[in-house]
Amino acid sequence: MMKKTMALAVLLLASTFGSVFAGSHASAVLVENPYARAVPPSAGNSAAFMLLKNQTDTDRNLVSASSDVSEITELHDHINDDGVMRMRRVPQITVPANGSVELKPGSFHVMLIKLKQPLNEGDTVNVTLNFDDGSTQDVAMTARKVMRPMMHHNEGKKCGGGMKCGGGMKCGGMRNE
Repeated sequence: MMKKTMALAVLLLASTFGSVFAGSHASAVLVENPYARAVPPSAGNSAAFMLLKNQTDTDRNLVSASSDVSEITELHDHINDDGVMRMRRVPQITVPANGSVELKPGSFHVMLIKLKQPLNEGDTVNVTLNFDDGSTQDVAMTARKVMRPMMHHNEGKKCGGGMKCGGGMKCGGMRNE
């Protein structure tokens, strides 16, 4: 009886401390408003967006991500390449100490490449975020329709005048990639 009680106490203690330690790493960066882009069945790629808030006094780096909906998951940013906006893979996204970074259309985002299934509005998308301190964070998000504003490179205004933007077409010097 004593051995069973002792074994139970050890298991309870290990489980309590294990969850406290696991939670302390994972909760160092809060994830707010996560969502993925719903895409038509013919689309091979999508993206995930969210606000990352660092609750520590040390910069945290998001170094990779994975998802069950895509074969490849990468961290991306947009750059201006001679007046044409292009997506580029980045090795990490820094979340500043006691600060935040927004992953949003036209900026940093998690790229979901070679989708295994179409992402319809309302679908759940699971993404695991991996940080430089070894912690991970599992994030469940909903796919929603997202329209990224296209910007005219000279005027900084949204494309308009009945002009169709998107699908890789140039729009006022910008390319939607």
